[in-house]
Amino acid sequence: MHNQGAAAARTPAAPTCLTTAMQLAAVLITGLAAITAPAQAADKVLHQSRSAFNTLIVNEDEKGLRVLRFETDGARQSVMKPGDTDHIEVMYAKAIPVAFAYAPEPKRVLIVGLGGGTIPMFLRKRLPELDIDAVELDPAVVEVAKSHFGFREDDRLHAHVGDGRRFIEGKRAAYDLIIVDAFGANEVPFALATREFQRSVRRALTPRGVVVANLWGGLSNPLFPAMVKTYIDTYPQVAVLDLEGVANKLVIAGPWSPLPDRDEVIRRSHEISTRLELRTDLAPIIERGLRAPGPDETGAVALTDSRPPRPGH
Repeated sequence: MHNQGAAAARTPAAPTCLTTAMQLAAVLITGLAAITAPAQAADKVLHQSRSAFNTLIVNEDEKGLRVLRFETDGARQSVMKPGDTDHIEVMYAKAIPVAFAYAPEPKRVLIVGLGGGTIPMFLRKRLPELDIDAVELDPAVVEVAKSHFGFREDDRLHAHVGDGRRFIEGKRAAYDLIIVDAFGANEVPFALATREFQRSVRRALTPRGVVVANLWGGLSNPLFPAMVKTYIDTYPQVAVLDLEGVANKLVIAGPWSPLPDRDEVIRRSHEISTRLELRTDLAPIIERGLRAPGPDETGAVALTDSRPPRPGH
C-alpha cells in the first residue's frame, strides 16, 4: 500500500547485485494483475506529478474512492473514501488491527511507508493515546497525503521523511508495534526484506513488541517463502495471516515466545473489533487465515543483503 521504498533498495544500506535487483522486480511484476485494481479510463485524475522517486497519481473513481498509485497501472498504495474516515477499502488494511491481539496495550507505534496516511490516521482516531511515527522516503508522498488524503500531523502523530531502514537502525527498544507496509510501484523493496533489516527491527522493538509486515504472496511474489524464512530466522515464533481474495499476506512476529495461540487470537480479535468499532469483524478473517509457517516457508533460504537468491531458485 505505502511507499517507503521504491528507492529504499537504492540506498547503500543494502548493497545488491544490479542483475539480481532487475530479476527481483521482474518476477514481482509477474502476476500483478491478480492483485492490482487498475485505474479505469473514466476515473478522474486529481493529481499527477513526478518526484525524485515516484510518479504520483491520485484518481477518484465513480464510487467516490480516492486512490494513490505510483504509476498509471501500479498497485494501489492507499485508498480512501472522502467524507468517510471510517471506511477501509483494502482487505489487508482491514486486517492490520490484528496486531493488537499480540500487542494489546501499545504506547508507541512505527509505520514504515506512509502512502496516503490512511492507516496512521485511522489509528490516531481510534487510539488517541498512541504515539505514532510514520517514516516515508519520498517527501512528495507526504505532501500528497496531506493535500489529497486528509493526513495531518499533531503532537502524537509525526511523519519523518527519510529512509525507513536507516530510521529503524538508529532505534533501540523504541516501539511496541512496528508495521512494515512498504512498496514501490510494483514490488517490496529488497532492502526491507533481508535478515539484516529484520535484526534492526527486532532491536527497535520493546521486549514484548510485535512486528506486522504486509507482503505479497503467491505468483505475484515467488520470494515470499524466503521472506517468511527471514522472519523465522530472526524471531522465536512467527505467524502468517492469509487473506481471502487478495495476494496480500500479513507476517506477524516478536522477540518473545510463545505468541498467543490461534483460539486466543480469534477471541481477542473479536474484542478488538468491538473496541475499535471496526466495520468488519476481525475474528472471521483470523479464523479463516491464521496459520503457522508451512514447509515451503520453513524450508526456504533466508534473504541477506550480500547474497539474495535468484528468483525461482
